[in-house]
Amino acid sequence: MGNRFRNGADQTGNPDGPGTLAVLVIKVRLIILGSRIADMKLNTSLDHNGETMRGTLPVTLGATIVLLVAAACGGGPAPIPQPDPDSLAAAEQIRRDSTAVVQEERDSVQRVQAEARERVQREQKAQRDSVVRIQQETAAVAEALSARIHFDFDRSVIKPEWEAVLDMKIAILQANPMLTISIVGHCDERGSDEYNIALGNRRALGAKQYMVNRGIEAQRISTSSMGESQPAMMGSGEEAWSQNRRDEFVIASGGDGLVQPGS
Repeated sequence: MGNRFRNGADQTGNPDGPGTLAVLVIKVRLIILGSRIADMKLNTSLDHNGETMRGTLPVTLGATIVLLVAAACGGGPAPIPQPDPDSLAAAEQIRRDSTAVVQEERDSVQRVQAEARERVQREQKAQRDSVVRIQQETAAVAEALSARIHFDFDRSVIKPEWEAVLDMKIAILQANPMLTISIVGHCDERGSDEYNIALGNRRALGAKQYMVNRGIEAQRISTSSMGESQPAMMGSGEEAWSQNRRDEFVIASGGDGLVQPGS
């Protein structure tokens, strides 16, 4: 029977059996008894001065009996609850899923940033290529426009062999309506300065008239003469003289971003 009280269950192991009920009844009775003893002895100590210690001893004894019986009947501390393995596994899975989501978002942001950088780089490269292409085309047009034409001695008539060069200049002017040019006439060293200045003017005007006759506005072309003062080749023979009898063509305005004819 002592075993039944200590275990808090009957011999069948049923925690709700008769043994358990008996234990509970004994607990209640002992608690009531201890309380009554405490009240009686406490009153005795109050009525008899000098007998306080004798009255206190039964109170302590009664309380001790109650505590011992309660402990013997299974009144010890409750067991510490252990974590549920399933709950731990679920929490770990949530943590892993959360980490995966964060990593996926980070990867997505990095992909977007990388794509944006690549797009900017492509656009910048396209702009650079476009600028280079425009510069190259402008240089080619300017070179064609600056091509010289030459004249016979003491003549200002356009020779047929130079008409194709002037036709190319006409096409360039037509393709670039903001472009204006200046034609400068030159002579060799023979003749006086005054005569060569006048001859250089006639040569520049002859080229201008050829272009105006083919549709270029006269105000887009200015003319001047340098006479013999700026030879293209130094010397006093026909080789040098033939190079010095010429017209030169210079861009006056609108020379940025020139385009080829027909583009």
